[in-house]
Amino acid sequence: MPNTTSIAEGLPFPLGAAWDGSGVNFALFSANATKVELCLFDENGQRELDRIELPEYTDEVWHVYVPGLEPGAVYGYRVHGPYEPEAGHRFNPNKLLLDPYAKAHVGDLRWDPAIFGYTIGADGDDLTFDERDSAAFVPKCVVVDQHFSWTHPKSSRVPWDRTIAYELHVRGYTKRHPAVPHRLRGTFEGLGQKEVIDYIRHLGVTTVELMPIHSFVNDSYLLDKGLTNYWGYNTIGFFAADPRFFARKAGAIAEFKEMIDRYHDANLEVVLDVVYNHTAEGNERGPTLSFRGIDNASYYRLLPDQQRYYINDTGTGNTLNLSHPRVLQMVMDSLRYWVSEMNVDGFRFDLATILGREPYGFDEGGGFLHSCRQDPVLSSVKLIAEPWDCGPGGYQVGGFPPGWAEWNDRFRDTVRAFWKGDDGMAPDLASRITGSGDKFNRRGRRPWASVNFVTAHDGFTLNDLVSYNDKHNEANGEDNKDGHSDNKSWNCGAEGPTDDAQIRALRERQKRNLLATLLLSQGTPMIVAGDEFGRTQRGNNNAYCQDNEISWVDWAGIGDDGRALTEFVVKLTTLRHTLPVLRRNRFLTGQFDERQQLCEVRWMSPAGTELTQDQWADPAMRCFGLLIDGRAQTSGIRRPASDATLLIVLNAHHDVVEFKLPDIPGSDQWSCLIDTNVPVREELPEFESGDTYQVTGRSLLLFALHAKGQTRRIFMSLEKQLTEEPEQP
Repeated sequence: MPNTTSIAEGLPFPLGAAWDGSGVNFALFSANATKVELCLFDENGQRELDRIELPEYTDEVWHVYVPGLEPGAVYGYRVHGPYEPEAGHRFNPNKLLLDPYAKAHVGDLRWDPAIFGYTIGADGDDLTFDERDSAAFVPKCVVVDQHFSWTHPKSSRVPWDRTIAYELHVRGYTKRHPAVPHRLRGTFEGLGQKEVIDYIRHLGVTTVELMPIHSFVNDSYLLDKGLTNYWGYNTIGFFAADPRFFARKAGAIAEFKEMIDRYHDANLEVVLDVVYNHTAEGNERGPTLSFRGIDNASYYRLLPDQQRYYINDTGTGNTLNLSHPRVLQMVMDSLRYWVSEMNVDGFRFDLATILGREPYGFDEGGGFLHSCRQDPVLSSVKLIAEPWDCGPGGYQVGGFPPGWAEWNDRFRDTVRAFWKGDDGMAPDLASRITGSGDKFNRRGRRPWASVNFVTAHDGFTLNDLVSYNDKHNEANGEDNKDGHSDNKSWNCGAEGPTDDAQIRALRERQKRNLLATLLLSQGTPMIVAGDEFGRTQRGNNNAYCQDNEISWVDWAGIGDDGRALTEFVVKLTTLRHTLPVLRRNRFLTGQFDERQQLCEVRWMSPAGTELTQDQWADPAMRCFGLLIDGRAQTSGIRRPASDATLLIVLNAHHDVVEFKLPDIPGSDQWSCLIDTNVPVREELPEFESGDTYQVTGRSLLLFALHAKGQTRRIFMSLEKQLTEEPEQP
């Protein structure tokens, strides 16, 4: 037991609970509090053992040192101050609060009237003051021991141009995995199992993007319907991993570190999907769990002339105030903690436009974005923005500063619409598959800044994209009114599962078309876990609340078609890794190089000639080719490249199109590396320049010119990989 009679003043830094081997220093920022109390609990967080008033207040930080306190100690805060909602203050010491810097949480949130700072149902609503104690109903904080012996203390950073991202959910990915022991399924330890990692490596992806793992809250309205916040975009602790993902006791952060260590041993990166735009406390009628009770006026953006209410640019009830230096510090400290202490390799930022917002609007040179760019830790890891929010001017695709990559929803929508057969999509598709230079080619940004995706966690899976015309979200309990209705999907002739062989064959080809377009395009491709074998959510395009078979990956249900699709994805990733021309570090602008007398990219018609302006303007044009000349220089150094020359043919017509293979000076033979109509071949067929290829309706092809010397040896090795019987992981 700690000796609380000999407490010391402690230090105002570092913020949070820091164990030094002899005791714990506690430091909490609050600019407007009048008193702060530290509450210590038993190991289960059920019984309060002691209450200590923090004796010192330095630079708006309350602090105390408790000798003898050890890791595993459970604690929370009670913060005193004015309860004046109309002035932006909502202090209520009857509410036990989570430390914003807590490294671990224990216990679940129970939705009881006592967790609200006001008396529910009383006259005046949130203007009233509630005197009930919330301690029995809220999670608590845990002091942790950070010691861990890393096998791989430094990750081998994957260069951006070689990155292939793979988005997955920690729980859903292994909840039904046959190689993961039952007690480990859905946990960090389960995700770190050898069989799981071997499979991910087999796919050829390089970077695993984990959906939110920060401690989050289950919404009461979901629990009332027997549902849950499965996705986890409702954070309440930016330094703590959610207790639901631990196989052992809460606070055993070594489990997370062990998982990261194993991925790094396999040369795989791990990126976290993080939610710093809002918290789980909601609007003025939400619960008081942490930030609201510690210093509401500092942590949240409030309406300037009505500080009782919150600015809601996130659509969730509140918006974190990153314009406040201490709030900005908290977010930066959190990011550095996950990189420096937990060894993650980067972040994908949910609703990232919020993070670039200042009181006057989005600013690509704003405080947070500028801080990341100059930070020596964060500037060396992957930073990926979801570049939109619900506020005015919130759509900012291409608007983030150098050093950032961005989710490119224009790629998603255009590729979907093209393969669906919509009119007039060819010109926009040309921009998307060459890196979206119209959006990102500025300030020295590179094509990798465009994170290309056809599907993501939000929306249809790949299988459902080609199997449903309409969303089917009835299981969400909102009368199918939730989720997007404009999915740019096509069911190929029947809604949902079907026994029609022709429809099933078309769907499989469409899946291959979409995946091939994704993995053969310039930019950074992202695949959603399970799309590689056709995972279904039964038409649900908003499965955020489905912690069940709708969302969990069904490993046992993978059939022959699914296994074949997986190996097709492996072929595509092999091509991308082997052929640098598919991942150029410069934008393909189409300019003619006078010195080399060639153009790095040409757009070909089925007649084997360059497309004319009239052909581009034809809304019915659904078949064209992209010729990337491997001889074009790939860097600022003026020397010719020796890469492969490739021809990508895309045919969204419903019928066969005869495509004449173009003549390239000095070469006369083409090899067909990919034909989505014939995904498996015993050998790669060869063709003469000028030959006509029968391009099946709704199919994609990849041709390569025969190469010589070292490049030819690469091709021989590649041919073996593309035609041999695949090894199962």
